[in-house]
Amino acid sequence: MPSLSPTMTQGNITQWKKKEGDSIGPGQILADIETDKATIEWEAQEEGFVAKLLVPSGAKDVALGSPVLVLVEDAESVAAFKDFVPGAASSAKPAAEPKPSAASSKPVLSLPTHDVLNMPALSPTMSQGNILEWSKKVGDSVAPGDVLCEVETDKATIAWEAQEEGYVAAIFFPGGTKDVPIGSPVLVLVDDKGSVAAFKDITPDSLAAFKSSAPSKPTVIAAAPATPAPITASPIVKAPIADKGVSSNRVIASPYARKLAAEAGLDLGSISGSGPEGRIVAEDVQSAIQRGATKAAVAAPPPPSPASTPATTAAAAATGLSYTDVPHTQIRRVTAARLLESKQTIPHYYLTAECHVDALLQAREIINSSQANASSSSTPAPVKLSVNDFVIKAAALALKKVPGVNASWNAEYIRNFNNVDISIAVQTPSGLQVPIVKDADKKGLGSISGDVRSLAAKAKEGKLRPEEFIGGTFTISNLGMYGVKQFAAIVNPPQSAILAVGATDKKVVVAGGSAGGFKEVSTMMVTLSCDHRVIDGAMGAQWLQAFKQYIENPYSMLL
Repeated sequence: MPSLSPTMTQGNITQWKKKEGDSIGPGQILADIETDKATIEWEAQEEGFVAKLLVPSGAKDVALGSPVLVLVEDAESVAAFKDFVPGAASSAKPAAEPKPSAASSKPVLSLPTHDVLNMPALSPTMSQGNILEWSKKVGDSVAPGDVLCEVETDKATIAWEAQEEGYVAAIFFPGGTKDVPIGSPVLVLVDDKGSVAAFKDITPDSLAAFKSSAPSKPTVIAAAPATPAPITASPIVKAPIADKGVSSNRVIASPYARKLAAEAGLDLGSISGSGPEGRIVAEDVQSAIQRGATKAAVAAPPPPSPASTPATTAAAAATGLSYTDVPHTQIRRVTAARLLESKQTIPHYYLTAECHVDALLQAREIINSSQANASSSSTPAPVKLSVNDFVIKAAALALKKVPGVNASWNAEYIRNFNNVDISIAVQTPSGLQVPIVKDADKKGLGSISGDVRSLAAKAKEGKLRPEEFIGGTFTISNLGMYGVKQFAAIVNPPQSAILAVGATDKKVVVAGGSAGGFKEVSTMMVTLSCDHRVIDGAMGAQWLQAFKQYIENPYSMLL
């Protein structure tokens, strides 16, 4: 059972998306899992075949790390796990189990009892993290709740807290290390301080060798953030790995291993595989990265950075342009991937309306003036309401009036949310953030204004907690303060709609009534971007109509 939210301790398997015998590949959905935050799709990280489902659909309160699924490398091995029970396989030894060599058995005997801590998943969309600074050093004692280090995720900088007590025996990545994949070994804990010295020269590579010297077992998927172990899931004993590697010119590697190697600029041909048939798995690539081993590529020029491709570099050299390459932050990298996915997979359509905001501006001025007059030197300064506060409140009430917009798309159903949690797009130095105003429909304008100011300040400082940016049901993006009159925003999945708010502008319109003539009014353009799979055109228009009514008659928000 994987950890799909930072505070998750157990989960409910809502529905399996794969059955026994099915093939899977990286990125395919294994199951829908209900966490303490939301129902999240659990994606496969490796390819293979489902040999055994150990927990049925509908199972509740399954503890983190509990075995729930067995994968094998080939379809012929599925039948061997028909009666497999977790724990039973460890007592049955393969018919031709190879004996470990003296060299490999020595470190196993000399290593005291220890725990290897892998890079955790500190947000549901995190695939790698940057270790900013260690709060502990080798030899320090650790207790539950102690901060081990600060990790920069795709969302924010989060403190990684210890769950067990012990002593730090080894740290594999120094402070400042970037792009550490989830599941990579980063820290070793031991029970007593006297055992720390035994790990003085330990490396992730030697730990991997220790693991590979164990008897072959089926790959039982437990804690998802950990990288799948390089052990064969086949009941048949294979020929030695080295022979297969020499006899074939074809490099056999999992898709995830190829991805890691490409990102690190490694030559797969220089890496020895520890998987079945000499297959290179993710752990082999991670070990090679730790060793810094790409001897075949030492003489070759380094791969260009994403910001400086050969085409752009050549063009710059030809024209004499001066430029600076700015490395991607985690937030910007993930935001780019998710927005690209949104535009490629979500059928967007757009609805635009013009709102008259004279009544709103007058109400805002009256409220702010009355609060300023009522304040004194002994009371804190009142919160000054902004137009955006009214926009958030109006959007939240419109979502209650037209609840079909407050929904998300799933392969088998449309999920309608009972809570109205508004995500607010905030620009920060590291990229776009979307902190959430919880239950915005139930809050007053003053409370909304206070929440927005507090969340925006935290976002810009990179101090948002996961619960403050995970789980919104609708997003608002306001560029009016920059003078932008109108724009269309990209839907923020898994949400189904986002409202783009432009600047307030004055225009002359025909005056109504018998007197005729013209008058000047203040207007604001808003554009609703919708996922057509969830929100039909008429429903989107009804929501925009309700929003417009609240904006043009702001006192109706008090009813």
